[in-house]
Amino acid sequence: MATADAKTQTNGTLFKCDAPDAKQVFLAGTFNKWDSRATPMEKSSDGSWHAHLDLPPGCYEFKFIVDGCWCCEPGVDEQAVPNCVCNEFGTMNRVIEIPQI
Repeated sequence: MATADAKTQTNGTLFKCDAPDAKQVFLAGTFNKWDSRATPMEKSSDGSWHAHLDLPPGCYEFKFIVDGCWCCEPGVDEQAVPNCVCNEFGTMNRVIEIPQI
């Protein structure tokens, strides 16, 4: 099963998407005005994709675009993904809170 995650670290926020068979993965969200091409993710040798962003404190919504398909987590029903909110399209967006340090 594929997994996806976003973690706040001392040096920024790491977004991770486990999609080993994907050809391209992008990250879109409120931090880049939902631009589906603005934030390409890099593939690691283990098949996971990563993007590291330096985001100011706040609450952000995001999705992964895996080979052109928008998702909260590849291969998983959006209703089953934690930390999601409904959007105006009737689907779900992931949410991450960047704390004030």
